[in-house]
Amino acid sequence: MAVTAGFVVAASLVAERSGPAIGAMIATLPIAAAPSYVFLALDHDTAFIARSALGSLSANAVTGIFTLVYVVLAQRQPLAVSLAAALAVWFALAFALAAVDWNIVTVVAFNVAVFAVCIPLVVQYCHVAMPRVMRRWYDMLLRAAMVAFLVAIVVGTSTKVGPSVTGLLAVFPIVLTSLMLIFQPRIGGPATAALLANTMWGLAGFSTALVVLHLAALAFGTWIAYALSLATSIVWNFVVWSVRRRFALKPAATR
Repeated sequence: MAVTAGFVVAASLVAERSGPAIGAMIATLPIAAAPSYVFLALDHDTAFIARSALGSLSANAVTGIFTLVYVVLAQRQPLAVSLAAALAVWFALAFALAAVDWNIVTVVAFNVAVFAVCIPLVVQYCHVAMPRVMRRWYDMLLRAAMVAFLVAIVVGTSTKVGPSVTGLLAVFPIVLTSLMLIFQPRIGGPATAALLANTMWGLAGFSTALVVLHLAALAFGTWIAYALSLATSIVWNFVVWSVRRRFALKPAATR
């Protein structure tokens, strides 16, 4: 839990200083889910991990909907309303979908459908400048505590709730929620929504990494699957950032 918290603090500091595009790519790396899965591997076999990845896949698609709800509401609504509505949607959909007997084909189709709708809807909210943020002493402590608490819940309950619910809890959007809690009171709803809107491509990449985790765990074992999944997430986010940066520089070069 301490190592996980330290990693989240470091990633958050980089995200704050990098603007919404880079910050979103960092926020959607598996900085909360990966430690949970590492600890799960110490207690469970490969089949459990592979099945948990299917649960995580369905829940990550719901995180895309959660993000869309927040981004739209944060344009005009205060934090209490926009975050509460987004969390209500996440819990209602995620736990309803946990009862579905997913296989890799159906859960991938669900993810493709969700992100095909959500990504075009958030594009208009992505381009808002992020003001400079004055941090308070408890900001990093809050983020670290939230993620460490999530890891403890996932690992502690995994033997009781089964792989599907374990996978669901492992990808609860704790990092995105902490960003909402800390940024919106300081910089306002539209700027915070821009940061969250930029995470949508990263969330789609995380779904791709979970597909790799599921398939590679069955083929090569847990630890190789973890390495391939993490590499997939990092490469995806780097490619997305590179492509967006190239398109952003083209108008400037034309002028």
